[in-house]
Amino acid sequence: MTLSFVALGLDHRHIYGMTENMLETGARCVGYWTEGTPETLRGYTKRFPDIPRIERLEAALDCGASLALISAIPADRAALAIQAMQHGMDVMTDKPGCTTHAQLDDIKACAARTRRIWSVNFSERFEVPAVTRATELVEDGAIGRVVHTVGLGPHRLNRATRPDWFFRRASYGGILTDIASHQIDQFLHFTRATDAEITHAFAANHANPDDRELQDFGELSLRSTNASGFIRVDWYTPDALPTWGDGRLTLLGTQGYIELRKYVDVGGATGTDHVVLVNGDRCEKIDASGAGLPYFERFAHDLANRTETAMTQQHCFTVMELALKAQRMAEGASR
Repeated sequence: MTLSFVALGLDHRHIYGMTENMLETGARCVGYWTEGTPETLRGYTKRFPDIPRIERLEAALDCGASLALISAIPADRAALAIQAMQHGMDVMTDKPGCTTHAQLDDIKACAARTRRIWSVNFSERFEVPAVTRATELVEDGAIGRVVHTVGLGPHRLNRATRPDWFFRRASYGGILTDIASHQIDQFLHFTRATDAEITHAFAANHANPDDRELQDFGELSLRSTNASGFIRVDWYTPDALPTWGDGRLTLLGTQGYIELRKYVDVGGATGTDHVVLVNGDRCEKIDASGAGLPYFERFAHDLANRTETAMTQQHCFTVMELALKAQRMAEGASR
């Protein structure tokens, strides 16, 4: 039986990749619903001209799809996810999957009650072939046991195209809840940790004083029983960079290290998905652009078989819990 899905909320461009990658698994999109006319709507209809718009949310929830893709305003994602689960749908939501601890508690309760899957598309892992290749190398023991990670998530502000909600703290959830959830996910994934402690968190507005609720810089440190890590995120990507951000991840292992230059290799090779590997036998740069994106096929398999091959439910909950804890710590420290 063909998997069918509906898109709920087109307020962030990540809905493009979510839709495209699910279509590539053979799934069918029955339609989309979104509030008003967000800037991303034009891009969505251009990419997917055959997907019809559903005018009413109630009709979208009752459309008979078994999966909802959600990329609404961050503060609205939890409520939409809960409504979708209550209507018998599993959920893939854009990050952050929620913006408050209360929302996360409600999601956990609904998932347990309905036995639906709630998955956050951590696109800086799931939509990056370099991470697929790095995962294979780590699983093969190429650098021993990963004991430390450094995750850098710089982004371009693109002020002219940002909607009003982007600058409202209550709407976007804070920079650590939002962007840093990617790097927390990768820390847990590569160190094989099931939980961690936030040991330091800081958020600030250094360069945009007229936007008082915008946090344009954030950092945090975390540690588990066997590993530790540092994360830095910001909205400072300069215009000369040919892409939206020079996202990097360094994995330090007991027998070597791996660096991922995900989106650009400044001064180096062209293209994306560069993986640097250094261990006792190898010192090389690997083109990982063809490594694939297994999350989406695995997710479709999980929906059909009620398994957890793409990501465990507990991992997804833990990532968002840690991101929210870091945000709370950062804002407590800033007052």
